[in-house]
Amino acid sequence: MDLHKLSLSKQLEGLKKGDFTSTELTSHYLNRISELDGQLNSFITVTEDQALSQAKAADDRYKTNNNFSLDGLPIAHKDIFCTKGVLTTCGSKMLSNFEAPYSSTVYEKLDKNGMVMLGKTNMDEFAMGSSNETSYFGPVKNPWNIEYVPGGSSGGSASCVSAELAPIATATDTGGSIRQPASLCGLTGIKPTYGRVSRYGMIAFASSLDQGGVIAKSAEDAALILEAMSGHDPKDSTSLKLDQPDLTNNLNNPIKGMKIGLPKEFFEKEMAPYVLKSIEEAIEVYKSLGAEIVDISLGNINLSLPIYYIIAPAECSANLSRYDGVRYGYRCEDPKDIEDLFMRTREEGFGAEVKRRILIGTYALSAGYYDAFYLKAQKCRQLVANDFSEAFKSVDVILSPTTPGTSFKSGEKTNDPVEMYLQDIFTIPANLAGLPGLSIPCGEHNGLPLGMQLVGNSLEESKLLQFAHSFQSNTDWHMKMPNI
Repeated sequence: MDLHKLSLSKQLEGLKKGDFTSTELTSHYLNRISELDGQLNSFITVTEDQALSQAKAADDRYKTNNNFSLDGLPIAHKDIFCTKGVLTTCGSKMLSNFEAPYSSTVYEKLDKNGMVMLGKTNMDEFAMGSSNETSYFGPVKNPWNIEYVPGGSSGGSASCVSAELAPIATATDTGGSIRQPASLCGLTGIKPTYGRVSRYGMIAFASSLDQGGVIAKSAEDAALILEAMSGHDPKDSTSLKLDQPDLTNNLNNPIKGMKIGLPKEFFEKEMAPYVLKSIEEAIEVYKSLGAEIVDISLGNINLSLPIYYIIAPAECSANLSRYDGVRYGYRCEDPKDIEDLFMRTREEGFGAEVKRRILIGTYALSAGYYDAFYLKAQKCRQLVANDFSEAFKSVDVILSPTTPGTSFKSGEKTNDPVEMYLQDIFTIPANLAGLPGLSIPCGEHNGLPLGMQLVGNSLEESKLLQFAHSFQSNTDWHMKMPNI
C-alpha cells in the first residue's frame, strides 16, 4: 500500500482501525527519506531511532485503547523549533553543533498528542531568504523540478511534504516563509494570527513578525495539526490568552453569501498573464459556490515592502546579537582577545544574507537614524493594519496571488537581493498586520505549481480554512504531486 498517498486524516483513520501500525507508517516514510532526499536536501537531521521509538509507543497505546488524538502520525519539524537532545541548527554554521537543552512548545504540544518526529527540515539561514539557498547545509531543491528553488525560508518543510517524504511539516512565517514555499511546491500553507501559536523555543528572527504554522497537502490536514499547535502558553509573553480553537468543525460549512475582497492595488500591478488567468479561474470557482466578489482598496499596502525591510532587519540585528562565541554555538579558533572573539565568530559563523540584514538593521537602529527609519516604519505599519481593519468591515476574506509567479531556477536571483525580496510582495502585509493568511494551489505553468493567497481577519483561521476547503472540495489542484 502506498501509505504516503493517504491524507493525514485517512492515515489517522487507518491507525485507529488497525489497517496498519504507526511503526509501519513511520518506517515507510523513513525509507522514502533514505531513497529520495539525497537529491532534494530537504532534511538536515533525520531522527530515525527516536521516530521508531515514538511509533512503537503509539502502537502500544492503540493496543490498550489509551491512544492520544494524533497518535502515531509522522511529522517533520522545521529546524528552527528547539528539540531537546536533537540538533537545532537554524540552517546556520553558528548553530551547527547546538543541541537544545529544552523543546519548543510547538514540539511539546504535538509530542503530547502522540505525533512522531521524522526529523528536522532544512531552511534558509535563521529564516532569512525566499528561496532556501542561504542554508549552511546547502540549498534545497523543488521536487517538481530539481533545477528550481522550493521557496523559503521553510523550503525544506515544503520540499519534503511535496515529495511525500512526510505527510505534514511545521514551518514559520516572518514575511511569507510558509505561504511562499507552499505556493512554489503546490501545497497548502497557513500562517495563523500573531500570538495564536507559541513562539517559545522557536529561534527568533524578527520577534514582532515571526509566527509558527504548518505546510500540508490540504486545508483539512492543516486544520487538524494547527488546532493541536494552538493555545495560550504562559512561557511566551506574546501568546494570546485564548483556548485552543476549533478549526475542523466548520470546514464543510457552505460559503454561499460570504464576501471575498480583491484589493485593487494588487491587481493593478503588472501581473504575469498565467498568474492572472489562474486567479480569475479560482474566483469563478468561488462565484459558483455562491461567494460574492467585492473590489476593495488597501491604500497603504504598497508601503509594506519598505516597512518590512526596515523592521525585520532591525529586530534581527537585536535578536542575533546573542551569538558572540561566548554563550553557545560556533566559536572561532584561537581568538587573540575578546574583540577578536566577537568579530571572527560572527564573521565566520554567519552567512552573507544574515550579515546583510544585520548591517541594515543596526544602521536603522543607530543614533540619529532610529526616528527617521525604525520609528517611522512602525507608524506606517499601523496604517497598513488600519487598512485591513477597514476592509474586513465589508468582506470575510481577501484574495490575491501568493507569489508573482511560479518557482525560479536555483541561482537566478541570488545576486540581486532586491529582486529576491520582491518575491514576498503579496505575503508581507499580513505579517505586518498580524493577520492569518494561507496559500493553496490554484494552477500551474510550465509544469510548476502556482498558489492563491487568502488573508482573514484576526483570529479567523477557521473561516480561512473553510474557504480553502470549499475550493479544494471542488478542484483537484491540491491533489497533484510531483513525479519523484
